[in-house]
Amino acid sequence: MQNVSTRPKQGSGGWKGFRLSPKVAPYVFVAPALILFSIFMIYPIIYSFLLSLQKNVAGEQKWVGLDNYSRLLGDELFRKALFNTFIILIIQVPIQLSLAMLLAVGLNSKFLRMKSFFRAVYFLPAITSLAAASVIFRILFADPDGFVNSFVSVFGFGPIHWTLDETWNRVLLILAITWRWTGYNMVIYLSGLQGIPEDLYEAAAVDGASRSTRFFRITIPLMQPIILFTTILSTIGTLQIFDESYLLTNGGPQNATMTVGFYLYRTAFRQADFSYASTIAYGLLVIIAVLSFLQFRFTGGREEAS
Repeated sequence: MQNVSTRPKQGSGGWKGFRLSPKVAPYVFVAPALILFSIFMIYPIIYSFLLSLQKNVAGEQKWVGLDNYSRLLGDELFRKALFNTFIILIIQVPIQLSLAMLLAVGLNSKFLRMKSFFRAVYFLPAITSLAAASVIFRILFADPDGFVNSFVSVFGFGPIHWTLDETWNRVLLILAITWRWTGYNMVIYLSGLQGIPEDLYEAAAVDGASRSTRFFRITIPLMQPIILFTTILSTIGTLQIFDESYLLTNGGPQNATMTVGFYLYRTAFRQADFSYASTIAYGLLVIIAVLSFLQFRFTGGREEAS
């Protein structure tokens, strides 16, 4: 009797026989990422823009054209939030980046020991839970008998009303942001410094250049693209700041530390006005785009001139 094999031939059925054309295969592999990107990025962007052109009237969304944008231009609270955000941006970003550069130069020194330890210590705030950090900051800067007030009272100062005074409330917010993100920028600068050839410094030292001259004539020019990158990154991050304003100061006394991000959150999730919140988001987008373009243009122009 003849034996009949039930085993399918290799490659004749199921997935074993499925072959992708070399022209089609890249699109199939990229398709899941494109679909997810479209659902979670492209669709929300388009929908929020359409939402900014609408208004909720008696529970129904109605098209109002640019009315929300006209309202935004005349919104005093938005201007207040924008002013607070720019005050933080103008003061905090230069301080933060300067400290990050100084720390990176110090940690890049060949005379320093335990470099890994210090790098971890300075980078630790960037990965610390902001909720936990906010609780600690509230305890340290409590009015009037917090640790910081007790410390400054030793020198005859204080008490400082960190949470009640508008100016000191902004200072508290700036300190918290600087503490959190200085180490993050320091790591970026450190990676850039390690890419500068040591021969340049040695040749400059032989020519009699001081440490400050080597820093301003060699380090800063060669680090210019990285400085531009961190400046744009810090500017965007500061303009979008929400966590610190919400968790640490809750907008501050008389909205002294209400940022644009916090105002957007409050409009959307406390007042349930998602249309106007979308308008605030697009207003912030325009401001970030203009500032980023100006920073890139200014630094790019100097680079071409040099």
